[in-house]
Amino acid sequence: MPHAQPNRSALNRRQMLRSGAVAGTLLGMGDLGLLSQLRPVSAAEAQLDPNVVRLDSSIEPLVRLIEETPRERLMEEVAGRIKKGTSYREVLAALLLVGVKNVEPRPSVGHKFHAVLVVNSAHLASMSSPDEHRWLPIFWALDHYKSAAQRDVQERGDWTMSAMDDGKILPHGKARAQFIEAMETWDEEKADVAAASLARTGGANEIYRLLFKYGSRDYRSIGHKAIYVANSYRTLGCIGWQHAEPVLRSLTYALLMHEGSNPAKRDDEADRPFRRNEEVAAKLREDWTTGKLDPGATQAMIETLRSGSNDDACDQAVQLINGGAHPQAIWDALHVVSGEMVMQQPAIVPLHSVTTTNALRYAYETCGDDETRKLLMLQNAAFLPMFRGGMNRRGNVKQVEATNLEAEKPEGSPSEAVENIFAQLGSDPMSAAQMTLGYLNEKEDHSSKAKQLIDAARVLIFRKGTNAHDYKFSSAILEDYYHVSPQWRNTYLASNIFLLRDSQRGDNSLVGRIQSALA
Repeated sequence: MPHAQPNRSALNRRQMLRSGAVAGTLLGMGDLGLLSQLRPVSAAEAQLDPNVVRLDSSIEPLVRLIEETPRERLMEEVAGRIKKGTSYREVLAALLLVGVKNVEPRPSVGHKFHAVLVVNSAHLASMSSPDEHRWLPIFWALDHYKSAAQRDVQERGDWTMSAMDDGKILPHGKARAQFIEAMETWDEEKADVAAASLARTGGANEIYRLLFKYGSRDYRSIGHKAIYVANSYRTLGCIGWQHAEPVLRSLTYALLMHEGSNPAKRDDEADRPFRRNEEVAAKLREDWTTGKLDPGATQAMIETLRSGSNDDACDQAVQLINGGAHPQAIWDALHVVSGEMVMQQPAIVPLHSVTTTNALRYAYETCGDDETRKLLMLQNAAFLPMFRGGMNRRGNVKQVEATNLEAEKPEGSPSEAVENIFAQLGSDPMSAAQMTLGYLNEKEDHSSKAKQLIDAARVLIFRKGTNAHDYKFSSAILEDYYHVSPQWRNTYLASNIFLLRDSQRGDNSLVGRIQSALA
C-alpha cells in the first residue's frame, strides 16, 4: 500500500473531507436508507435430481431460485421474494446451502470457496446494523456466490455435491468412531458417510467438538479450515440444525484437503505443530484456565511471536501459563501480533493471521473439551510464526511495532474525528492509525466513541467493499476488539485499520443495483 508524506495541517484535512463529500454521511449511513424499502429484519429472527444432495424441503425452492436466476437478475428476484414474506433466516440458509452444494472447497479452501466462508461474516455485519440496513451484506454475498459458481464451472467442471446413499448411514456410535478414524487416516469416502450419519444421529455440540480439533490440525490453506469450522457452526446456529447434513459433508471434505500423498504417512511442515502440541499441551498445569492477567506475560509472548519459531511460541505459552499467567494474557499477545503483522505488510497473508486468530479464538471460547481448548490456543501460537514466514517470502515487510505506535489526537468532535480518520486512511494509513489510537485513548465517553468508529468502519465496508476479505476481515477485527483486554484493545484496532476501507475511494456498484431492483 503506497504511503504519502503526512500532511497534518487542519486546512488540508478540512479540504480532504469536503472533497470526499463524506462529512456527516458515514455515521448517518448515507445513501443506504434505500434499503428501508425492504421489510426490516428483526434481530430475533420441485422434482429433484436423485444424484445430487438433497436439501431440506423448506429451503430447496429458494436455493433453486438462486441457482437458476442469472446474476444480472438475482437482486430483483430475491427482493421480490422478501417483499412477499421470505424471511432473513430463509435467505441466509439458502445462501449458505447453495454454496456448499455447488462450490467445491478444492484445490484449496479459499479463492472461489469464499462464497461459503463469507456467509457468517456477512451475517455478523447484518446483525450489527440497524434493522433497515441488514439486507445489504446479504445481497452482496448473493452476488458474490454467482461469481464463485461461475469460477467453479470454469475450474472444476461444475462440481455439485452428490446425494448420500441412505443405506450407508451408520448408527451414532459407529458413525462417531468411523469419523475419528477417517479423519486420522485422511479417508474422504468414509469421512463423508460418517459426517452425514452424525448429522442425522448426533447433536451440534458433540460433532463440533471434533470439528474444532480437526479444523486446527494443519496449516494448509492459511487458516481457512479453522475459519470454515467456526463460521459454519455460527451460521447453523442461526438457520437451524435441520440444514446441517450438507454443511457437515462440505466441511469434512474441506478439512481433508491436502496436496500430494496421504499426510498421515508423511512428515509435512503443515502438520508438525499439531503433532508436537498434542504432547506440549499435556505440560500445562491442571488449573491452567486460572491465573493472573499479567501485561508482562503478554509482552513476553509478543516478543517471542515476533522472532521465535512456532515451537518457541508454543513453549513460551506453556511456560508463561505454568508460571501463573492467565490464558487471556496469551490471547492478548496473539491478537496484538496478528494486528501488528497487518501494519507491517497490509496484504493477504497477515489479513489471514487476523481472521484465523478470530476463528480459533471463537472455537476456544465455544468448545467444551478441555484438551481441545489447549490445542486451539497452542495451534494459534504456532500458526503466527508460520504466517510471518509467508510474509517474509513475499518481501517488503516494514519494521514497525504496534506497541510503539504513537498516538495522535484527531481534531474536532467525535463524529468529525472519525470522518477525519477514514479520510486520511487512503493517502496515509500510518497517520490514520496514529489518529485512531489517539481517538480511542481518550477516556471520556470511551465506549461510545469506540462504537462510533466501529459503526463507521462497517458502513464503509457496505459502501466501498469489493471482495469477501473486506467482510471477513472487518467482521473479525470489530468483533475481537472486545475480546482483547482493555490495555491492548486500542492498539489492536489501530494497527488493523490499514486494511479497512477509506472514505475517499468510490462506492461499489451494489447500492445502485439494489436501487434498480427496488424501482
